[in-house]
Amino acid sequence: MKVAVLTGGGDCPGLNAVIRAIVRRASEHGFEMMGLRDGWKGLLDDNHFRLTRETTSGILHRGGTILGTSRVNPFKVENGLERVKRAIERNGIHAVIAIGGEGTLSAATRMSQEGLRIVGVPKTIDNDLNGTDFTFGFDTAVHIATEAVDRLHSTAESHKRVIVCEVMGRHVGWIATYAGIAGGADVILVPEIPADLEAVAQHLVRRNAGGRTFSIVVVAEGTRIKLSADQNEQLVTTGALDEAGRPRLGGVGNIVAAEIERRTGFETRVSVLGHIQRGGAPTAHDRVLATRFGVHACDMVARGEFGMMAALRGNDIVSEHLAEATRELKRVPKEFFEVAQVFFG
Repeated sequence: MKVAVLTGGGDCPGLNAVIRAIVRRASEHGFEMMGLRDGWKGLLDDNHFRLTRETTSGILHRGGTILGTSRVNPFKVENGLERVKRAIERNGIHAVIAIGGEGTLSAATRMSQEGLRIVGVPKTIDNDLNGTDFTFGFDTAVHIATEAVDRLHSTAESHKRVIVCEVMGRHVGWIATYAGIAGGADVILVPEIPADLEAVAQHLVRRNAGGRTFSIVVVAEGTRIKLSADQNEQLVTTGALDEAGRPRLGGVGNIVAAEIERRTGFETRVSVLGHIQRGGAPTAHDRVLATRFGVHACDMVARGEFGMMAALRGNDIVSEHLAEATRELKRVPKEFFEVAQVFFG
C-alpha cells in the first residue's frame, strides 16, 4: 500500500519529526511511503520521491522540512482537483497525509469531501487550529519570542527606553500572549482586540511616573490599530500579496513605536522577530508532540480514518474531523487574555 505525505504552508519547527515518525510507523504497517515535494504542488506537478528509514534518519532535530513546502492550493489552480486525482490514480496512492495549518488542511477537508482518502496533521506556530489544544511549532515559536523579550528587557532598562517587539500572528495572538506573559511584557497587543494606542500611551506614562523608566510592548503582526478617533481600525500591510494571495503583513511594530514616542515623548525602539520564530531546531516539547502526531496519523491510515486529523486533547492524541478543525480559527479567549491584562492594566 502506497501512502504519500506532504508539508504545506509556512515552514515550522517539528515538521521533520513528523515525517520521520510517519515513515517509522509506516514500516510496521507495511506501507510504502512517498514524499511529495513542495506541498500540494508535488501532486499537481507529479514531483515526488520515496521516503525510507535511511532518507529520514538524523532529521528529528532539524528545522524546516526535507519535503519542501509551498502555499499552493489546488482549488485555486485551473483543473487543480482533477490533476490531483489523476496523479493519485497514476501513482497508485492509497492515501495522502497532509501536514499543515489552516490553509493546507482546509484544502485537505475539501478533497476529503470530494472522496479522496486524506488524513491531516495540524502544524502552525500560530496555534490557531480548532480541534486540537496545541499544534507543534507553537512551543518553539513562543520559546524564541520569550527569549527575545528577555534580552530586550536588559537594553530597555539600561537606556531607559520603550521597546516594541513585533511577533508573528496574522489572525490570532497566541504567540504574543504567551511570550508576553512569559517575558513579563508591560503591554500585549493582539488581533483579537483592536489596539487603543492612546490607552497604551497613558499606561506607559503612569509606569514612568511610578518610577519604571522602561517598558516592553509585544505586538502581534496582525493587530489592527486606530490612529485617531475618526479613523477606522486598520491592518498594517506592505501593499504586496503573499503566495496565497493575501495582503503581506508588515510594519505594525514600527507604527506602534512611532505613536508611543509621539504621544509620550519616551524614546522608543522596535525589534521585529519575523521568520526567526519559525526557524531552527524544535523544542523537546514540539519534537515529542510532532512524533506522537506522526505515529497517530499513520495509524489512522491503517484504520481507514479518512477525513480526520491527529489532535491533542489534554495529554491524549485523538482523531478529530478535519471539517470541524478548519471550520473557524481558534482565537485567544477573552478570559485567557484577561490573565495577561492583570500585569499591564
